[in-house]
Amino acid sequence: MTGLVLERLLADETQTALLGEDLALALRAGDVLALKGDLGAGKSTLARALIRALADDAGLDVPSPTFTLVQSYDTRIPVHHFDLYRLSSAAEIDELGFEEALAQGAALVEWPERAESYLPKTSVLIELVQEGEGRLARLSGQGPAFDRAARSLAMRDFLGSAGWGEARRRHFIGDASARSYEIVSLAGQEPRVLMNSPRLVLGPPVRDGKPYAVIAHTAQSVSAFVAIDRALKAGGVSVPEIHAEDQDQGFLLLEHLGSEGFLGEDGQPVSERYAAAAELLAMMHGRTWPQRMETGQGGFHDVPPFDRDAMMIEADLLVDWYVPAISGSPASESLRAGYAKEWNALLDRLDGREYTLMLRDFHSPNIIWRGDRASHDRLGIVDFQDALIGPSAYDVASLAMDARVTISPEIEKQTLDAYVAARHAAGAFDEASFLESYAIMAAQRNSKILGIFVRLEKRDGKPYYLKHLPRIRDYLRRALSHPALASLRDFYNANGLLEERTL
Repeated sequence: MTGLVLERLLADETQTALLGEDLALALRAGDVLALKGDLGAGKSTLARALIRALADDAGLDVPSPTFTLVQSYDTRIPVHHFDLYRLSSAAEIDELGFEEALAQGAALVEWPERAESYLPKTSVLIELVQEGEGRLARLSGQGPAFDRAARSLAMRDFLGSAGWGEARRRHFIGDASARSYEIVSLAGQEPRVLMNSPRLVLGPPVRDGKPYAVIAHTAQSVSAFVAIDRALKAGGVSVPEIHAEDQDQGFLLLEHLGSEGFLGEDGQPVSERYAAAAELLAMMHGRTWPQRMETGQGGFHDVPPFDRDAMMIEADLLVDWYVPAISGSPASESLRAGYAKEWNALLDRLDGREYTLMLRDFHSPNIIWRGDRASHDRLGIVDFQDALIGPSAYDVASLAMDARVTISPEIEKQTLDAYVAARHAAGAFDEASFLESYAIMAAQRNSKILGIFVRLEKRDGKPYYLKHLPRIRDYLRRALSHPALASLRDFYNANGLLEERTL
């Protein structure tokens, strides 16, 4: 195995276990970690810590597979622990079900030299050697698995610079982007959130020589999060305190706002929480927000506009991804032309409507419920780095037609009513114009999401998003019921875009 090399001095068993945690946080299905070292070098300590971190169980029994040759664990990512010491020939690795193990999870391999030619070239080699009173860990490899491991070690270094170098790391949540989050715990401190937000990798040009992310104004660095966090906090919105930051690498150590969401014990949405979130939006939409926001390091983030190009390239995801998935062939030029004509006519109706700071994904996964607090402080807001200056109705549509939770027409109406009542109470408010904008933005957002969820399955190998499609189609039908959208509704019906489909 050749490629890049990283070294870590491990002074004791604790540091060896922390390295195991770091590797666990980087592990993905299909990865192979090859553990090499003499007897007593610490391979079992490292493997045990890694498996326990994946299981989030510090007391999990992790016996050595010396005699069984392989031990399997049903953890966050299924992991298979191989010990090849007793193999008489490298070919015997096939009899252990090695390929099957990689198809369903990751593999830790002790004594990899017994079957090195059978291991993938993308394997990460971890050599442990005695170094004085401690040991030296040398990581080498190439490819995504090694890159993830290297970034995880850089995150440990970042924690160290913040005084949290000995913290326990556990997976918290990932999202549809490359960002990920961990809960980090240190004795005597409240748990915090470690945010891993690598710089956005721009894809190929898709229109007018520009990548999709540039046209859609997707945030390209964590500096956008920092700037918007500062502005929201100054504006009376409960967002995470930033305890430490490395904007160049994309690491933030954040306040942990809590874990309670918008679902009750029965798994159903709690209407009062959605109404409270709508009232928070009403407060925000009554404020004037700066378009240029400080990053806190002498720099600035200019909040982009949700302009026509951004709206259209998002809406086009339906014809780019959803139409081919339901029809078996790419969208025809005539369908594309008709779609663009209908949408452009509809977006013309937004001219002169209220525009404000638009958080873009204001829905239940990004809102923390804190019932012990009062007023707007009951709502902790996260994941807002892609905010734009756009129609105020957009975030209301994002909330009331929650993409991840089935919102009944009754709760949708209660959410809308709470917003409208709060806006009227605050002063002059054009309710009719708002409701039309709400329908337009709901139709645009749900058309986009149909395409995104198919793209996540087809391009990114995330099939679990397809289960949301029936809900999104229902939301789209609701939005298209507004009289102002009659022509677009007729177009969708004529082309079978609202029919129930199984993908």
